Amino acid sequence: MSQPLLERVFKLSQHGTNLKTELIAGLTTFAAMSYILVVNPSILSASGMPVEGLITVTALAACIGTLLMAMMTNYPIALAPGMGLNAFFAFTICITRELPWEAALGIVFWNGILFVLLSVTGIRTKIAEAIPAALKIGVQSGIGLFIAFIGLKNAELIVDHPATLVTLGNLSEPQTLLALAGIVITMILVIKRIPGAILMSVIIITCIGFFVTSGDGRLTETPEAILGMPASISDTFMAMDIFYPLTHFAQTWDLIFALLFVNMFDTIGTLLGVSRKANLLDKDGRLPKIGNAMTADATASVVGATIGTSPVTSYVESAAGVSAGGRTGLTSVVVACCFLLALFFTPVMKIIPLMATTPALVMVGVLMMDSFRQIDFDDMTAVATAVIAMLAMPLTFSISEGIALGFISYTGIMIGTGRYRQVSLITYLLAAVFLLRYILDLK
Repeated sequence: MSQPLLERVFKLSQHGTNLKTELIAGLTTFAAMSYILVVNPSILSASGMPVEGLITVTALAACIGTLLMAMMTNYPIALAPGMGLNAFFAFTICITRELPWEAALGIVFWNGILFVLLSVTGIRTKIAEAIPAALKIGVQSGIGLFIAFIGLKNAELIVDHPATLVTLGNLSEPQTLLALAGIVITMILVIKRIPGAILMSVIIITCIGFFVTSGDGRLTETPEAILGMPASISDTFMAMDIFYPLTHFAQTWDLIFALLFVNMFDTIGTLLGVSRKANLLDKDGRLPKIGNAMTADATASVVGATIGTSPVTSYVESAAGVSAGGRTGLTSVVVACCFLLALFFTPVMKIIPLMATTPALVMVGVLMMDSFRQIDFDDMTAVATAVIAMLAMPLTFSISEGIALGFISYTGIMIGTGRYRQVSLITYLLAAVFLLRYILDLK
């Protein structure tokens, strides 16, 4: 591809960048978010999905979604199956609510369709403005707490207990001790701002696993090969049950809404945050192509459901590439190409043990908790709402329950304190519907 063509397509000089800078930025973003290639399959496999092919599905979803963003917006923003959204898919929809993974993919599909419609019509803006800020913060922080809890559970640092529900695991077990060491190593690397810190920690723990044995042998097995052809996605391609959410609407509407809610605010927050860092916002602080960006994000989720993964969303790790100078969609194209090339290293990725991915879950959860500092601690209604939503997610093992309890508690507190006029009609309606669902036990 010639330089003039790149200039015409991506307007490099207009954005104050060049080919070399965009290449480096793309590689930086990929290094920062490539952990999803091993973490996403690990989470989705808990839903009962066929493990074989999940790495391929994850890479393809990331590649397609990132290319959509590049072509529709020319923004240096990469996409992949979202952390939190994949946990919601596996642990809330499939495990807690006991829905088959094919039905869960159907829910993801309709969530994407609704997201597209809301994006192209502009209704999403009205919904976003109607939801109280405290609830948005509580949900994002709660998802972070939930993901971290799953990581600690997978590492067996937290185990069940008949009297106290949970307790500390057996730290004398080598795999548990290795997971704890991995959490510390990951946090050190992230705090020291090492590029690709989470991926690096996965590699370090995997390598240590060659020398650590448990009852079943070494924690990390020797790979059959370094390079190999990507696994087939025939088990998950077009396996979604798109009719399940329609025929079981009373049991699935809240799951569709919860996915929509989380995906919408996660996407808006990521787009504005990364775009601000890349100086893409206009003088009024608005993102010029946010409609196109949201549509690309939503379309990627529809594609993801089709090939077999949880919702695809914009990644905040894109900020790493922006910090390296990325300013156009060429950065995103480089990231997409990296995801495709990574597929040929599937034999190596398949040997990564669970204990090497659990520190990544804990670290991502910690990073998502960052939003809680935005809470106005002088407003006890905001604090109470955020804390209830945040704590309910890990304690009920369900993101949707946390959202529901957040809406109900916020509305109840505002009415009880005489501030009912400050509550939007949308919030009233959602709180009433969630409350009715509990009263009638519509689960």
